[in-house]
Amino acid sequence: MLSRLLRSAGLVPAALVLTTIAAGAETGKSAGPSELLLVAQIVLLIAVGRGLGEIMMRVGQPSVIGELLAGIILGPSLFGWVWPEAQHAIFPKSPEQKAMIDGIAQLGILLLLLLTGMETDLKLVRKVGRAAIAISIAGIVVPFACGFALGEFLPDALLPNPEQRLVASLFMGTALSISSVKIVAVVVREMNFMRRNVGQIIVATAVIDDTIGWILIAVIFSLASHGTLDIASVAKAVLGTLLFLAVSFTIGRRLVFQLIRWANDNLVSAAAVITVILLLMCVMAMITHAIGVHTVLGAFVAGILVGESPILTRQIDERLRGLISSFFMPVFFGLAGLAADLSVLRDPNLLMFTGLLVVIASVGKFGGAFVGGTLGGLNNRESLALASGMNARGSTEVIIATIGLSIGVLSQNLFTMIVTMAIVTTMAMPPMLRAALARLPINQEEKERLEREAFEKRGFLANLERPLLAVDESVNATFAAHLAGLIAGMRGLPITVLHIGRNAKEQEKGREEEKSHEAVVKKAAVSVSSESEAGSIDVVTRARRAELGETITEEARKGFDLLVVGIDKVAATKDRFDRKIEDIAATFEGPLAIAAAKGKHLKQPNPDGLNILVPVSGSGISKRGAEVAVALAQAGSGSLRVIYVATTRDKGAQRGASRGLGQEASILKDASDLAARYDVDITTTLRVNRAPEAAILREIDTTDVDLVVMGVDRIQADHLSFGGVADAVLRQSKVSVLLVSSGEARQAPAEKA
Repeated sequence: MLSRLLRSAGLVPAALVLTTIAAGAETGKSAGPSELLLVAQIVLLIAVGRGLGEIMMRVGQPSVIGELLAGIILGPSLFGWVWPEAQHAIFPKSPEQKAMIDGIAQLGILLLLLLTGMETDLKLVRKVGRAAIAISIAGIVVPFACGFALGEFLPDALLPNPEQRLVASLFMGTALSISSVKIVAVVVREMNFMRRNVGQIIVATAVIDDTIGWILIAVIFSLASHGTLDIASVAKAVLGTLLFLAVSFTIGRRLVFQLIRWANDNLVSAAAVITVILLLMCVMAMITHAIGVHTVLGAFVAGILVGESPILTRQIDERLRGLISSFFMPVFFGLAGLAADLSVLRDPNLLMFTGLLVVIASVGKFGGAFVGGTLGGLNNRESLALASGMNARGSTEVIIATIGLSIGVLSQNLFTMIVTMAIVTTMAMPPMLRAALARLPINQEEKERLEREAFEKRGFLANLERPLLAVDESVNATFAAHLAGLIAGMRGLPITVLHIGRNAKEQEKGREEEKSHEAVVKKAAVSVSSESEAGSIDVVTRARRAELGETITEEARKGFDLLVVGIDKVAATKDRFDRKIEDIAATFEGPLAIAAAKGKHLKQPNPDGLNILVPVSGSGISKRGAEVAVALAQAGSGSLRVIYVATTRDKGAQRGASRGLGQEASILKDASDLAARYDVDITTTLRVNRAPEAAILREIDTTDVDLVVMGVDRIQADHLSFGGVADAVLRQSKVSVLLVSSGEARQAPAEKA
């Protein structure tokens, strides 16, 4: 551990030597702005910032503290004090050179706010909305009042413009009242409290604090721009902000989703979606600037809308986070640390005011959050945990302080004091919050909810983002559309309907069928989600424009993670699927769900309810089939019957089955627990003395089921195969069948159900 820390710390002198040499060489050549010097500054900030960030994380602190400390070490506080000539050579005061690195930092602010917005979970806020709003109001009002009062009593020497004391006081109130949602979320997640009731309230409160804080900053920015309290300009800023937020969270939410989907589905260039998101961030930032508020509000709201888009969120987050965390964060926070000259704290008066600022900020936020928690219905332990978490200012405070310095609201000394306060409160928060959370007991209701959520998170459907429905003009296509609509409606997933029955020349003749399938999907989805936030899902219909294999390959490139197939003919001769099914499976590597409508579903492909039979064997793929069956039973308002079947015909294994009934009973119990989590009533049956297909067909004949859902493995062969059991059930069943397959073919020949 020590050696690793030393190696990380060793980056500091190495980077200093390299950049000092580069700076000295470039300074000797030219006194103007230098690209080499810019690169040297970036190298130094990233190397030292990431190195100290690694050390901070290993001792239980956020990495942002290391990045801030890197700036302080490289600035006049330490490096400039020990070796001023080298420090001035690397970070000269010339406006032209400083503007180059500042431009990167300003872009970094927008990207940081974009990422913060993407991490903002509005669903979580709505879930604990009343308590979180009450707590947030109290947690903002008290520290805001403390900060405002402090601003009113600050000496004129600490203010850049004493005649604008009101603006400075409002800014101080906002700076002291805001919390860092990122730091709070990281610690809560580390403690595995993100889904605990108190953890949700803590994070939701931090989100509300952040949002209100950025709105206040936007208004204060407008005040600072006009120099005085101009009622008209403030009203314009407030009304413009409210209108911007209203449009963003209504029309904007839909527009952002459509833009991301369009870019993903139509642009072939690399990282097209990331490009659209960055353009969206910049446009919204310019809009907020145009209405008289700061650009950070536009970037923050853009991040929220991107995070709420129900498509490609994980991929987008991973790609953006790497660039922002490794490049822009060390540069921005390093520059913030550079601007904070802690050597001024050698002045006893400034040191006293800094200590007073830390105390007032901590007492105000801690006390306000504790009172808010009590008023919001939390007990003393929960309120203590909430107050501990809310006291961290972290990166949010530094961003606000940087904005205040750039618009002339804060002096250099006051900026240094606020950055110091941010560092102290942020470093104190993690151990305090960990200690407070560790003492919180868990009740039975919360325990059951956490177990259910943990189970769902591991499930197949919980991680589904984009289903694709491939259909023709048949009755089976309508039935498949109904099933796909039920699955999509459960979670409000956007779905694409690909009409593959006609080629490009026959498109016009197939328009009515395409519209009918879209209507079927929407009707099924709305029947499931009409009472939830997923009330209506987004359905896009596309027509086949090329050969079938080429069409599926083109669609698969767009990131679909489930393909539901519904075409007229499913099974061909012997043990082969229809050629269309095989062509589809050959070009789509993800999970397949192949529907085969039979029995009453040929006359009524949009049933009001589904009576489902699902065979289970304990295999992973059979569990996936059970999960889909449970979801369909819940969505389709029908019944569910679970049958355990042996996965081998070996007689020796079957003779031993009677001695292993405990395992089979356990598998059925797992299925029952799964159904119970979704409030679905099930009937279980144990069949160990029959061949699997015989047991399944016998159950179909003796019960009133009308749909069999089977989880099946792809078998490696020269044609599409799910094994003999699936083939027998598909061909001999008198009721409809839905085969839910794995994404990759396996070599093992053993039958699974």
